[in-house]
Amino acid sequence: MSTKTEQAVISMQKKNLDSAVRLAQMSIENSQRILQLQVDVARDLFDEGVASAKQMAHVGSPQEAMELRARYAQQSAEKMFACSRSIAEITAELQTEMGKMVSDQLNSGSHDMLEAMQQFMTGMPLNNHAAAEVLQHTFDAARKTLEQVAKVSSEAFTAFSIPPGNGAKHR
Repeated sequence: MSTKTEQAVISMQKKNLDSAVRLAQMSIENSQRILQLQVDVARDLFDEGVASAKQMAHVGSPQEAMELRARYAQQSAEKMFACSRSIAEITAELQTEMGKMVSDQLNSGSHDMLEAMQQFMTGMPLNNHAAAEVLQHTFDAARKTLEQVAKVSSEAFTAFSIPPGNGAKHR
């Protein structure tokens, strides 16, 4: 039979594993979205290139050919920029989700770890009341520190994930 401390550690390890699996799953899903977007854009550019080449075969003057090329180049550039924007948006969403998950993990993980340590210490035969108070004070200080770290990391991920143009305005 396992002790409460062992059960707490096992529970904490399970949460960490679940979080790691979720992070990997999110990464794979977003990679698939980006790859599909790139495939779609490449297919569209190919189809438009073929259509443009067919049109070029029926062009009567050099000026018409230049206009057709310019139009095709403009359309291609617009598609590529739109693709780049979409990739940036997907990446920003992933960063935001990962930031939230890491912050939540820091909050709950540190709390779980401290509780497991307290349970472990509760089971130890401490005859000295002063030693028990020192340990409790240490746990409280560690908890406050970890809460501050989690808060700062959450704020940092939030600030990092703000897309350009949505933050402070440049002059």
